[in-house]
Amino acid sequence: MLNNTTRVDLVFHALADRTRRTMVERLHRKSLSVSELARPLAISLPAVMQHLQVLEASGLVRSAKAGRVRTCSIDRKALENVDAWFASRRATWERRLDRLGAILTEDDVHPSPRRR
Repeated sequence: MLNNTTRVDLVFHALADRTRRTMVERLHRKSLSVSELARPLAISLPAVMQHLQVLEASGLVRSAKAGRVRTCSIDRKALENVDAWFASRRATWERRLDRLGAILTEDDVHPSPRRR
């Protein structure tokens, strides 16, 4: 089983491409068949399928086949993993900025002799 860091890496790799981001944005609104997903894109159907493979490998997209139609949808769990990664980084920086703010406030209350 892949660890969370590897999954986040796969999601960032998948989202690094503009075409895949466009596909994810469209799928975020509703599930689409591969042909519906491909329709507005200026690329071939085999290229769409390659992009879908990357999105599926990252966990962002899942697909199901019913008869001859393959329908794609977003797997929100992958987005939650990335959101958790960002939240962790955000918390670290907020703590650092809070400490910096405290130091600067303390400096304003008790100016050091160098600043006079």
